[in-house]
Parts: sequence; C-alpha cells; structure tokens
Amino acid sequence: MVSIGLCAALKNRGHIVQSFKKGPDYIDPMWLGQASGRACRNLDPYLMERDDIVATFSRHNKEVNLVEGNKGLYDGLALDGSNSNAALAKLLDLPVFLVIDARGMTRGIAPLILGYQAFDRDVNIAGVILNNLGGSRHESKLRSVIEHYTDVPVVGAVHHDERLSIEERHLGLMPSNESHLATAKISQIGEAISRQVDLDKLLEFSNKKPLAVPHKAEVSPLVSGEKVRIGIARDRAFGFYYADDLDTLEAAGAELVPFDTLRDARLPTVDALYIGGGFPETCAAELEANASLREEIRLAIEKGMPAYAECGGLMYLSRGIEYQGRTYRMVGAIPGDVKMHDKPIGRGYVHLKEDEAHPWPRPNTIARQIKAHEFHYSSLVNLPQDSRFAYRVERGYGIDGSRDGLILHNLVASYTHLRSIGSCYWATRFVSFVRRQREQQHSGTTSENEKAQ
Repeated sequence: MVSIGLCAALKNRGHIVQSFKKGPDYIDPMWLGQASGRACRNLDPYLMERDDIVATFSRHNKEVNLVEGNKGLYDGLALDGSNSNAALAKLLDLPVFLVIDARGMTRGIAPLILGYQAFDRDVNIAGVILNNLGGSRHESKLRSVIEHYTDVPVVGAVHHDERLSIEERHLGLMPSNESHLATAKISQIGEAISRQVDLDKLLEFSNKKPLAVPHKAEVSPLVSGEKVRIGIARDRAFGFYYADDLDTLEAAGAELVPFDTLRDARLPTVDALYIGGGFPETCAAELEANASLREEIRLAIEKGMPAYAECGGLMYLSRGIEYQGRTYRMVGAIPGDVKMHDKPIGRGYVHLKEDEAHPWPRPNTIARQIKAHEFHYSSLVNLPQDSRFAYRVERGYGIDGSRDGLILHNLVASYTHLRSIGSCYWATRFVSFVRRQREQQHSGTTSENEKAQ
C-alpha cells in the first residue's frame, strides 16, 4: 500500500516515476505500474544474473526509481542473504526505507531498528515509514522513541485506515485488471500517502548518483526476422505478463495483438497464441459463456497454430475447471481436467530440465536447465498416459510432480512461469518457432497449389 501510494503521490507531483518489484510476483507490479503510469519491472536475484539486474535497472532508470522489496529486508532463500532485499539494495547502491507495521508498538521499535542497522552495516537505512498507527498520540510516542534511541529519521507515519486496504485472495492482492475501482483506490491511497509521508525528505535522502552500466548482460543468440502476429489474451481473466518478456517478444519480431477471452467472439488474424497466467476460475462462468471463442481457439490449436500457455492459460485450454462445487466448460484443446484445491499444489522457484521433445528451436548456447517459478492452487488431472512433456521437473511440482510443459500439436502449456532472462530466452525461441511454422505452412500451401496446377 505504501509503495503504491508513493508511486501515485510522486507522479501527481509531476515526477517521472519508474517502479521495480523484487522477485517473481505479477500482481504487485500491476498495481505499481498503474500507480506510476509506467510498466513495473521485476528484479529477481534468484532468476537473474547480477549484470542482468543492473542492466535492467539502468535501462529503465527514470527521474525517481522505487524498488519494492518482498518479505523482510534480510529474508531470502540463501543463508548468506545473497538473494535478499538487502543484497539487491547494495548491488544497486540504493538507500533503504523501512516500512514498519507499528501496531501495538512503542519503545520496542528502537531495538528493532537498531538490529536492522547492526545486522549489516553496509546497508544504508536512510529512513523509516511507520505504518498502521493507532492515532496521533501513538505517532508522537514512536517519533520520540526513535529520535531518542536511533539516528534514523522518520519520513512518514501512516495511520490505520480500512479504506486504504486492497482486497486479497489466495495468490495475494486482487489484480488491478480485475478491479473496476483500481483507479479510484490508487488515487485514494496516493492522497493519504501525500498527507502522511514527507516526500521532500524522502527524495532528499535518496541516492542521486548514476549507476554504472555493467560490461556484459545476457543477449539472446537468436536473431529477429520477419514479423509475426501473436494474439495475446489481455483481460480480467489473464494479465500475468512480465513487461520485459513482452519487450523481448516485440524485439524478436512479434506484433502483439490483444484479444479478450470474455468478450471477443472471434480471434484476431494471428499466426500464434500466447495465453499467460491469471485467475480463470474467478471468471469461469463468463469464459464458459463465450463458447464461440472457445471453439475457435480449440480448432486453431488442433489445426497446428503455435501456442504457448502458462498456468491460468493452461487451465483455460483444459476441458473444464472444477471450482466451488461446479465444473465450467473451457476450451477443450487439452484432454485433461482442472481441479481447484484449498492449498497450493505448486509454489516457489522451479528448476526444469528441458526434454528433447521440446518443439522450439534451441541454439547450442542455451542451457537445458531452466530456473523459473510456479504458484498454483489447481491441478491438471485425467491426462492420457501417453502425454508428451517439454520439461522434467527437478525442483517444484509442475503438472504432476515430475513433468511440466504439456505438448499437443504445436502447443506448449505449463504451470511454470518462464522469464526470458539468463539462459532461458523463451520469448525469442517462441517467436522463431512461430516464424518457422508459418514458413512451413506457406511452403506447404505453395506446393499444394503447384500440384493443382
């Protein structure tokens, strides 16, 4: 909430704001991007090399850059903290502003702040924003304690206000593309932060030094070619896309053509389909009602149109989704059924080993092991025994605990979310595959015409 408010408040003051989100999350960046007016970029120390992180940050650097962390300052998978928020702050030479939930706290806030300072002296804790305060008396007490015992300035004090909360569900915040009130909510949060955070002090304590651009960052070995048109599902049901992946698709020669799975009766004229993650279960009735589009997608895939689907996209392409006591009919391109569960089936970072069956072009420079992530409360069941898969799962769950990336015709559908970084390059590989399939189809059509003549 504080990060969203800062983006909105600074933008309203006329600053050009670029937001970043640490980790693999999709939903927080959707809110941050809408609040700042610019697509949020993910920085992930687990999935990205250090030079790639620095290059991404440098490439999108604007007047004000805000990086929202995940979990606590020092939390992370590595014992040495190498993939923590603190490590990212040091890598990018950024000051840290601690947002502390201060409900019920008074004098105890001092050792908390002192402990964060002492744990790693190389981390520049430039200020603290107090959150969820009980009122003006509570704020006054905390300010006095912090001023007396620490040298960390208080740059903001946000009082508890139910109106500022954002609805949550099993994967976190409700995505902003689902909420018709998102614009009004962001404006409300921005106004509250403007009143309760000293924006001038925040900017004064921020780092103004330019960051050195790395000597090397990963570059795809696949070259771009003739343009291809890729239909991309962009609506309330499907919105989990990394901005950098979309940029990479376009750089590789893709024209991204959006379509709405809830409202469009027909597919646009495209060479391929890309259906990302989202919450198809919450829109299941509307997806089922759009039978004409479901049938068109099924026929396109069965006729060999290249397609890539991740998580929610995989669910949509199945025969049906069982959700809250009812089964909703879906596309039916995948001969399996989706069942929702109360607890996560797959959650966290994934290591995949690519199989020879994977249909996309694979240059020799691309590693077979891929790091990615998954987060799904559903499972895909009743698949045929002879189903083919693109990946073996070495860490994570995927479709059945050992495999992921179901291959059908020219479709690859997985629970894993890929990022076109490191040695993965999925975006350029997919575009190359689409281009190759179109050329083969054109060549086949030409041959048939020649035979007819």
